[in-house]
Amino acid sequence: MVVRGIRGATTVEYNDADEMLTATNELLNEIVKNNNTDPKDIASVFITVTSDLNATFPARAIRSMEGWELVPLMCSVEIEVDHALAQCIRLMVMVNTTKEQHEIHHAYLNGATVLRPDLLK
Repeated sequence: MVVRGIRGATTVEYNDADEMLTATNELLNEIVKNNNTDPKDIASVFITVTSDLNATFPARAIRSMEGWELVPLMCSVEIEVDHALAQCIRLMVMVNTTKEQHEIHHAYLNGATVLRPDLLK
């Protein structure tokens, strides 16, 4: 078994706590579903947001999900780069798995699909 990173990103329309929590939940559920993962196999989740999102910690959404109470979570602000995608939430889910790198399915939702069009199904 090895640790693999599963990437994901999504965007929200507004700097609103409920919208951020809903979007984070949707993104993590998509990652879990696409990779058939279980919270007990997750080593950690690193979460970043762009600096225009400060209404809440996206980790709150994950912490409230059943089975995720003990998964280590960390939030941070994404570096500011000119012309970067705004209002974006990114996840790096570190999972213990027997899958090969090419078997990992990353998830890019909403406006974040522009970040990695090469990874879209």
